[in-house]
This record gives sequence, C-alpha cells and structure tokens, in this order.
Amino acid sequence: SVFDGVTEELQKWRWIPEFRMISHFHDQPGYVDALAKSIREIWDRDGEPDKLVMSFHGIPQRYYENGDPYPCMCQRTGRELREALGLDSERAIIAFQSLFGREEWVKPYTEETIEELAQAGVERVDVVCPGFTADCLETVDEIDREVREVFEEHGGKHFRYLLCLNSRDDFIEVLADVCEKNLLGWVERSYSEKELADNAQACQARYQKLKTANA
Repeated sequence: SVFDGVTEELQKWRWIPEFRMISHFHDQPGYVDALAKSIREIWDRDGEPDKLVMSFHGIPQRYYENGDPYPCMCQRTGRELREALGLDSERAIIAFQSLFGREEWVKPYTEETIEELAQAGVERVDVVCPGFTADCLETVDEIDREVREVFEEHGGKHFRYLLCLNSRDDFIEVLADVCEKNLLGWVERSYSEKELADNAQACQARYQKLKTANA
C-alpha cells in the first residue's frame, strides 16, 4: 500500500526524484531479538505456556504459487524467533490467520491449529503475531476474542495474546538501523533544488515558444 501510494503520487510529477523502498526487515537480527525479548519478559514474569503459536496474516495460496515470497518470509521470521527462544517446532508453531473467502489460503490456519491443540489436551497457549509491528483492533479482536473463544470452547484453559512491539525502544532502534543502512550508497546529487526549478522553468519556456511558433 505504501508503494502504491508513493508511485501514484509520483505519476503526477514532472521531475522524478531518486527513491528507495525498504521492502522488508523480517530477518533483521535486531527485530527477531526484540520479539524474543518481549516474549521472554512476559514469560519470566507470568510463566511459560505449553505451546506458543506464531500467527501471521495469511494470503491466498495462489498468490504464493504465483511467486509472492511473503509466506517464506513468515517462515523465516518464525524459525529465527523459535531459535532465539530456544524452542523446537513442537513447542512453537507457525500458523496463518484471517482466512477470507472460499479459496484455499496458505496453511496451517491459526483457528484450526488452536482448535486441534485444545482438543489434544493442551491447556496453556500463547499467541504472538510477529508479522505485525503494532497492535490493531482487527487483529486484537480476531486473536484475543475469536480465537480465544475457539480455544476455550474445545477445552483449553489458559489463552494469552502477546502484544506486538509497538513503541518499544529496542524496536525503534531496529527501525532506525534499517533506515540508516538504506540511506547509505546514494548517487551524489547532480542538481541543486534551484537548478531543478530553473530547468523546469526553462523547459516550460521552450515549450511555450514552440507552441507559439507552430500556431
């Protein structure tokens, strides 16, 4: 959505600036470390669950089959977070939420995973959403209400939704580090702002002159 908004605006410009998009930071060590620390703080204070479900927002399976790398990025974040917490794949499970429509989405689905855990006798489950950097009402309602209800209806006892990083200092440091790295290596500016404005004005003047000559 950011890429679409920026490029849509630039279509209205006549002098296009050099620009760079940061496409992802899902595997930045600092990001994974911040996630792990935020979880460990809660576990050290209130105890660990039987299972940790790392729930990412899903996409249709056909997007993935057509080359969208997003599910692979989720798997990478999940694996590294699992390793940072010292857990194996039995204890920390990757799943995908927000299934919509009739077509197949990437699996496993979060709601089905939670239901299966409860039916298997797992009593304590924590759910974290590593693909979200800030909490939003949609996700909080889906996970902390709808998925919680599924868990409890099928015999689960203790369900805990772990908040996103939001404005944690260590996460802000990660964002700053990513931005600083992407600000390096730029081509030296060839024109000053005044020169760009003068060139644009000169182009407009030439156009008006040609328009008058061809009238």
